[in-house]
Amino acid sequence: MITVEQAQALCLALVKTGKTETIALADAHGRTLADPLRAKRDQPPFPASAMDGYAIRSSDAKIGATFTVIAESAAGHGWDGTVKAGQAVRIFTGAPVPNGADQVVIQENVTRVDSVITLDNDAMNNINIRRQGIDFKKDFIFKSPRKLTPSDLALIAAMNHATVRVIRRPKVALISTGDELLMPGGDPAPDQIIASNVFALKAMLMDSGAFPNVMPIAPDTPNGLNNVLQKAQDWGADIIVTIGGASVGDHDLVAPALERFGVNRSFHKIAMRPGKPLMAGSKGIIAFLGLPGNPVSAVVCGHLFLLPMVRRALGLSDVLPRGITARLEAPLPAGGPRAHYMRAHFTENESGRTVNAFVKQDSSMLTVLVEANCLLLRPIDDTPKALGDLTTIYPI
Repeated sequence: MITVEQAQALCLALVKTGKTETIALADAHGRTLADPLRAKRDQPPFPASAMDGYAIRSSDAKIGATFTVIAESAAGHGWDGTVKAGQAVRIFTGAPVPNGADQVVIQENVTRVDSVITLDNDAMNNINIRRQGIDFKKDFIFKSPRKLTPSDLALIAAMNHATVRVIRRPKVALISTGDELLMPGGDPAPDQIIASNVFALKAMLMDSGAFPNVMPIAPDTPNGLNNVLQKAQDWGADIIVTIGGASVGDHDLVAPALERFGVNRSFHKIAMRPGKPLMAGSKGIIAFLGLPGNPVSAVVCGHLFLLPMVRRALGLSDVLPRGITARLEAPLPAGGPRAHYMRAHFTENESGRTVNAFVKQDSSMLTVLVEANCLLLRPIDDTPKALGDLTTIYPI
């Protein structure tokens, strides 16, 4: 058996960055920016008022000084004249500061009678002007690759880009296998169970920026498996994921089916729990990942292997789950010969970050997975841990 780290490296080697496409900025949330973007203008593009008030010359700003209000400057409707000594322009937040003025006195710090204002005591405290280009200058570069957030979209819009070039979403086919499976809402026979893993994996893939497709459940026959695998290939999948049938029992038919399908296997079985039966390979440019059938095993392996493959397909470099440290709320016995990714719950407060592993770690128990917000890593042959010891966790 190989280690988790070796398996992750082999999985990532199966994936190539996808092609690019141009889409509207309004549709780009969550997509991965493919090319750097260059700003087309300064932001703000002119000196702008930061407050509602009066634009004056700072050299005239003295307590008790009076000014004649000669014009008005509003956002989108600036005044193109020049402010001279003893003059003021009524100005509003975001409006262009007129020529000659280099200070905005907020309206609360003046007394106005008709068209004349008088400066009060606090009038000289601030300039209240946003300099041209204070946010970013023309030719500012927004770097890629990057998964675009709402704030990113606002910045790109301010840079005056209506479209962006993004990495095409990798198409991921999800194939549940086994005669014992039935989709939710059906009428299961006494010896059948409901297919559940695929719904968690689909949601995880959507959140990660992939385009998942739930294929029909593959029956436990060679022809049945072949047919569903062919449908996934015909759909144009970049990654084909099988769920279940990855062990070595008499009814575990996925490995031979992938071999018949022409998949070159990279590995089969890894030194971890849950998820020992994991396997991966490729057929041409299509990557294959065989996940275990137990619900928790499938989801844990999805976090550790499938989502990093998707991130790599999106052109990202920092693709593996990032561990953080937490102090144990209870002692743990020595670890075993396989890395154990325990379901756990961590909390953070003013005293720091603590974590508690659940007592029940059976890989079939979805109720425990629902309560978990992290995986607590016990490395291979880990030593016993005491209350308060530091350990590595992976938020999920």
